[in-house]
Amino acid sequence: MLYEWFIQPVLEFSFLRRAVAGTFVLSLGAAPVGVFLILRRLALAGEAMSHAAVPGIAIAYLLAGLSVLSLTIGGLITGLAVALLSGLIARSTVQYEDASLAAIYLIALASGIFILSLYGSHIDLSGFLFGSVLGLDDDTLILIGISTSTTLVALAFILRGLVMECVDPQFFRSVGGSGARVHFVFTVLVVLNLVAGFKALGTLMSVGLIILPAASARYWGRTITGTLVWATAIAVVSSYAGLLISLHASTPSGPSIILFAGAVFIFSLLFGRFGVVTRHLARAEPAFAPRAASRGALMAPKAEP
Repeated sequence: MLYEWFIQPVLEFSFLRRAVAGTFVLSLGAAPVGVFLILRRLALAGEAMSHAAVPGIAIAYLLAGLSVLSLTIGGLITGLAVALLSGLIARSTVQYEDASLAAIYLIALASGIFILSLYGSHIDLSGFLFGSVLGLDDDTLILIGISTSTTLVALAFILRGLVMECVDPQFFRSVGGSGARVHFVFTVLVVLNLVAGFKALGTLMSVGLIILPAASARYWGRTITGTLVWATAIAVVSSYAGLLISLHASTPSGPSIILFAGAVFIFSLLFGRFGVVTRHLARAEPAFAPRAASRGALMAPKAEP
């Protein structure tokens, strides 16, 4: 029974193997990016940038069809443009960066959908918005591989500065660190992973594989390294489980992956190492219950006088 449900479909269907490979590799780059997005308190900025890439992807689609290269270039250009423009507005006007980012991404999202709707009803908006992870082609798999490889290499170079920026940005600047350079490189990585996940999960769902596993991992990991490992593992498991649910229940694959990741988040929120229920039970532990060390001391034989 377990073999038929969890193993046999992957061995039997080549399209499912491609989907599993694509989402697994995508998880390796998206989950670490999500951890640092949350540590920098920019989770909503990641959501905004995923919608901000829509106009560029829409224009590239109309000009070159489903060309992975053109879609990637278009999404990167508009995603980075929106991120940089919102920062520029925040620095040169009285508007805060979150408000300017929200305003611009809403304009960008509406513009992208408007552009697509102008050019006929033959465009599959559902696939555009929610992706088609079960239909990944070679070009998309290559793009995902390049995106993840670039992300991991870039994170290795900026990891120390990125961690210091998350923990104590003022100290990082005081010792000569370039916060602006680290922020720009990290923004490029966020947009790159969002665009890489577009074909698989769509413009609305691609951010889910970045944010939800990272948010869940915060309830399990004690250190940044541990949180990164937990986030990657949760993203991989969510991808595999979501694809199997989609196959057996005939549900959309992208939303199935994100819904499973959401279920993991709720479970982690309640029962994780730092979850609500776990912390409540720890506080409710009787005061007279001996600790492990105390029990060891009580069980030790008394020294002879």
